[in-house]
Amino acid sequence: MTRRSLREFLYSAASIGSGSSSVRTLSPSPSLNSMDQSLFEAQDMIMKWDANSSAYAKITSLFHSNRKEGKEYLRRVGELRKVMNAIVAADASSPKLVHAQKLMETAMKRLEKEFYQILASNRDHLDPESVSGRSSARASTSDSEPNDSEDDEIQRADESIAEVERVSSLAMSDLQSIAECMISSGYGKECVKIYTLVRRSIVDEGLYKLGVERSISAHKVDWVVLEMKIKVWLHAARVALKTLFAGERILCDHVFASSDSIRQSCYSEIAAEAALSLFSFPESIAKGKRAPERMFRMLDMYDAISDLWPEIDAVFSDEVMASVRSKALSALVKLGETIRLLLSDFESAIQKDTSKTPVPGAGIHPLTRYTMNYLGFLADYQDALGEICADWPLNVPESLPEGLLEYSADSLNSPTSAAAARLSWLVLVLLCKLDGKAQHYKDVAQSYLFLINNLNYVVAKVQGSELGFLLGEEWIAKHAAKVKQYAPKFERVAWGKVIMTLQPGEASSLESINDSEARVRLARFNFAFEEAIRMQSGWSIPDLKIREELKATIAQRVVPAYRSFYVRLRSSAPQVEMVPGSGVKYAPEDLVNHISHLFSGSSVSSGHSSSHSS
Repeated sequence: MTRRSLREFLYSAASIGSGSSSVRTLSPSPSLNSMDQSLFEAQDMIMKWDANSSAYAKITSLFHSNRKEGKEYLRRVGELRKVMNAIVAADASSPKLVHAQKLMETAMKRLEKEFYQILASNRDHLDPESVSGRSSARASTSDSEPNDSEDDEIQRADESIAEVERVSSLAMSDLQSIAECMISSGYGKECVKIYTLVRRSIVDEGLYKLGVERSISAHKVDWVVLEMKIKVWLHAARVALKTLFAGERILCDHVFASSDSIRQSCYSEIAAEAALSLFSFPESIAKGKRAPERMFRMLDMYDAISDLWPEIDAVFSDEVMASVRSKALSALVKLGETIRLLLSDFESAIQKDTSKTPVPGAGIHPLTRYTMNYLGFLADYQDALGEICADWPLNVPESLPEGLLEYSADSLNSPTSAAAARLSWLVLVLLCKLDGKAQHYKDVAQSYLFLINNLNYVVAKVQGSELGFLLGEEWIAKHAAKVKQYAPKFERVAWGKVIMTLQPGEASSLESINDSEARVRLARFNFAFEEAIRMQSGWSIPDLKIREELKATIAQRVVPAYRSFYVRLRSSAPQVEMVPGSGVKYAPEDLVNHISHLFSGSSVSSGHSSSHSS
């Protein structure tokens, strides 16, 4: 209908009185009443931008071409809506209502097109990262303190950010205005359909670019491949929550600010399925094969979900998104359950270790190295372990090896966190196992050396990792003292016979024994000393400090006593070294030299030494 026909239609409609037998005749140019005027002006604007009536309107965007006219277009549509309400109130059967309804349909089609064009043409400016990071980007540049050489660059950056923000803000404002107009006009469903179609594809594309897979069967994927996928997921989860889903939430809340129900349902349509697939991955990993090497990646995922929970709770706060929160919580719980099972498996593996072959040289047992390295890594996840182990009581046996009874109560009651208690218990399980493995050595002295080496390794690992913080200085001091308690026991068993050969009887002194008895004692010493050197030449003390301290203590106990005999014999025969049968094979310095070569890991069979590092 043209402007002229509409004007004629309005005049003729206005001239008919309701129930009156007379017909009021309008002059050729009378003033229209306010309702008819609004209807006419609305038609004027709507038909101007009707793509079916104008080739220009067909190829041009109303809001891009002239935002001021775009705002005017929305105002005219709003007035048209008021006119329709007034007509319905006055006479629902009026032919004006049919005409106004057709105009509204034409206007809504135009607004649908404008809404889609704004969404599509502003993808770069409305991407979630830009929307969620606009204020933070500006803050990061304004908070810096540039020097003069950086002023120009920062100014250009500020201008660039400002331009991006300007375009983004205008687009968001126009989308909001159109959405409010369409919703209030009864076309909210059409508006939401367009919005979800465009924005859902952006979310799906975003997750795809981040490497998130929609579904995966952890049972069928090799661990090396699975570990790579977990690393990808750990990065993707943080980006998705902090930018992708957060940005979409901000945009959706802004565009559909006029209706909470539409805003919530629209965001659910866009993000729910993608978010559910994001949290399905860790849940699938938790249900996969249990193996010790998977523990740390599961803890990484548990940590990630825990750290991101504020974002999860905020971004998916609506009731319609409860399924996403539930899925994230389910993934967290299942990861926690699997980690508990892995900890139990780890404890059981320590207890069930059946290796009975003594470690050559009484060095560090492979079980000690593996367990302490594993526990050292676990200590880095103390927060997660604290949550996981909080309501998980320790299964402490009634009896422990005699040498460890004194630690059972203190070690398990003193830690201030569930993580500390659990790790302290696992260390104790290892110490119990080592106590049993020490019994596999036929030589008692070697068993003490084994305990010295392994307990010292445990203490060193605790001190050098987060375990030290968890178990505390008291624990470290107590177990370090235990290492020192083993040293005198080792010296007594390993060198007691050697020292006894030099000690005079209770009723005699070194000066009172004759040369013949002195030579007999010296012969016994030589045999015992050489036997001790022979046996201990292949023994190892990897820790340099303990090695040197132990050798110094042995030398202090052996060499002075030997020197007394040496001096005694030389006083009776100055050239005693040269007298056949004197029994003197070593000068005191020779003993020091022999002792100084002990505990470096030399092999008796091979005749060469190999150094070990703790």
